[in-house]
Amino acid sequence: MAEHLFTIPVNEAFEKDTECPFCSIFSGLEQDAIDFTLGPSYMEDDNREVTDRLGFCPTHIRRLYAEKNRLGLALMLNTHINRQVRELKEAAEKGPGDKGGLFSKKKSDSPVTEMIHRVEGTCFVCQRITPVFDRYIDTFFYLWKKEDSFHEKVKNCKGFCMGHYGRLYEEAVTRLGRSELDQFLPILNKVFFDGIERVNGDLSWFIDKFDHRNADKPWNNSRDALPRSITKVCSVITE
Repeated sequence: MAEHLFTIPVNEAFEKDTECPFCSIFSGLEQDAIDFTLGPSYMEDDNREVTDRLGFCPTHIRRLYAEKNRLGLALMLNTHINRQVRELKEAAEKGPGDKGGLFSKKKSDSPVTEMIHRVEGTCFVCQRITPVFDRYIDTFFYLWKKEDSFHEKVKNCKGFCMGHYGRLYEEAVTRLGRSELDQFLPILNKVFFDGIERVNGDLSWFIDKFDHRNADKPWNNSRDALPRSITKVCSVITE
């Protein structure tokens, strides 16, 4: 079957030497979103309106701070804070929410609490990544259904992190028919457990190498076992 443009990133991710193809995809999308956020676009009114409203999650504000464009980040935070202070003052003037009566089952949050929860749950960078990443999940199942050769790529990959294994497992239940599911889940389970147990074995030997009795023994595949284990458990590529 001829390869479509939208399938290329997923196929390429499964051809890489990586502990989780979807972590590799996510990492690329994340860097693209960081670059966009701190690029010339931050001076455009429509983008600044969105960053002012959404702000950034703790993970991505750290990533943005680690980049070189401190002035751009300062400008975005300045107008974001201006907006949040203005809206919080308006919320504070409304007073606390309903505390509920003696027999009330649930009290309502105050306008201040509601607003802070809303802002803490949004991120400009995350919002750019999520819909694109979701489309790559769609593409994965498209390829699984349409191309037998893709089955081999999945079987031969190094597995998945826990988070993306769980995502694929959950999505498969609703996306695949019974016979497709019966074929897919055993392969998914084998690839995942083989991969994470392999890495954990490397991690065990990495630990054992710190025993002086093993000082002269070979490292085998354990030198980078710690960052690979972080990928498997935390869905993060650290290198």
